Amino acid sequence: MVSEKQRGIRHRASSQRTRVLLMETLMSAVAARPAATVKRIAEVDFRSGTSLEQLAAQVQELVQLEQGEFGDQTALEVHTAKDFIFNMLGLVQKVDKRLPVANEYLLLSGGAREGVLDLNPEDLGDYARGVDFDLDFTLLVPALKLHDRNQPVTLDMRQSPPCHSWLSLRLCDPAMLARWGICCEDEANGQREEDEDGEEEGGSVLGSIPSLQSPQSLDGCYFSPLLVTDWFWNVVGTAVEELRRNPQRGIPVPDRIERNGPLTTLILKAGTSRVLYDLLPVVSFRGWPAVAQSWLTTNHFWDGKITEEEAISGFYLLPCCSPAAGSASRPDREWRLAFSRSEVQLKKCVPYPMAAAFQAAKAVLSRLLARPRTGLSLYHLRTLLFWACDRLPVAYLSCPEQETPARLLLGLLDDLAHCVLGKNCPNYFLPQYNMLEHLTDGAALLVARKLAHLRSDPAEHLRAALEQARQACQLKREAAGTSNGHGVSSPSRGPSAAGSPQDDRLAQRLQQLVTENPGKSISVFLNPDDVTRPHFRIDDKFY
Repeated sequence: MVSEKQRGIRHRASSQRTRVLLMETLMSAVAARPAATVKRIAEVDFRSGTSLEQLAAQVQELVQLEQGEFGDQTALEVHTAKDFIFNMLGLVQKVDKRLPVANEYLLLSGGAREGVLDLNPEDLGDYARGVDFDLDFTLLVPALKLHDRNQPVTLDMRQSPPCHSWLSLRLCDPAMLARWGICCEDEANGQREEDEDGEEEGGSVLGSIPSLQSPQSLDGCYFSPLLVTDWFWNVVGTAVEELRRNPQRGIPVPDRIERNGPLTTLILKAGTSRVLYDLLPVVSFRGWPAVAQSWLTTNHFWDGKITEEEAISGFYLLPCCSPAAGSASRPDREWRLAFSRSEVQLKKCVPYPMAAAFQAAKAVLSRLLARPRTGLSLYHLRTLLFWACDRLPVAYLSCPEQETPARLLLGLLDDLAHCVLGKNCPNYFLPQYNMLEHLTDGAALLVARKLAHLRSDPAEHLRAALEQARQACQLKREAAGTSNGHGVSSPSRGPSAAGSPQDDRLAQRLQQLVTENPGKSISVFLNPDDVTRPHFRIDDKFY
């Protein structure tokens, strides 16, 4: 028989088990359950409704298309075109004797219309990739090198807008004045008069400009950018014509030479490539201008990636006046400050997604801004690129997500539209200089409407840019096939060179060297009188 006491103990134990089970049931009911796998919703641009994944794919295809055509044969043709340019400038120096003997050129990838320089866009001329040229470059040619002066780089900016300067003769020594007297102007008497004999000796040049004998009174004498560009156009044209009259086998052929504002534009036929060079005479300085010293005291995206010495190794004066209308602009006096040497270093620090977005933005905007020219250029977009890299976290700019280039592309377009509507785009190196201050209300409204149209359907504009790039590549392939398949020859190579297997063997040899020596510098040297014996240099060794 079970006692009352035992039955009570059993009852309490059973009740306790019941409460525990009930508590476990309640806990399991409110406990967090593992989330079910949900497919990620595709990100869409709010303004246009376009899928960012689609935009990013178009950006990537455009970048690959513009970079993928640079094969070994093209590299060899670009190399020969560059040699032609430097040989031509060497001829200018030899005959004219004004360019520095040991000069330091700056070669920029992309023509002046690609926004590599801050030049007035209405002066740049119209050229289309695939129709007029296949590859384009800009070459800064120092007419004066003011490198070794042991004095602060203080410019005469008293009479010009921000980012512009007059260049006083006070910076130059007598020997330099003797060479450049033809490009000097005296504030009172204008351009100096030349002797009937043309070239003059150093003493007569010094005597032809009042006050040159007195260093204390040189403030009224200036280098004229207009006279410098006139001189450069004439001497380059003469040198090109001289080379045209004496063609040599294997040397590129000058196809067109044209003047576009301060630029001398030269298009060369090198094998199957048409290479465009925008040549610009400049004044080159070492050091950093005093007016831009404050730029060095702020934080930048390149901090820790390159040294300050690399970022501020020098600057230039371009023969370009202020875009301001009326008497405020002095094209015969004003030079524009340019920091191209620094920009080359800074671009190395731009994260890849941002660089890809910038390249895509250039492609769609180059079509949009071509006609009519309204004072806005692709250099303004380059300026916004640097400002954005300073403003935004590097983790955002270099995010590995597939949609990142598309987000950055739309951001650059929005930034540009904001600047145009406000007519405000501070220069990256001299923020006190508003690069869009000269825009009229009508011009700003016209550009803003174009940007709004682009922003409403960026995918369609990218498709148009892609199609244009494909057509340019197709035209080059057809030209290469016609040249190789049908034996079309150029004046520089002669009939006997048409279809010659020597070019193929050279390209194959170069391909082999590239494959066997990854990461090394490889150069090809050709003797114009005997192109059958090329010499190769791998780093410091010759073969």
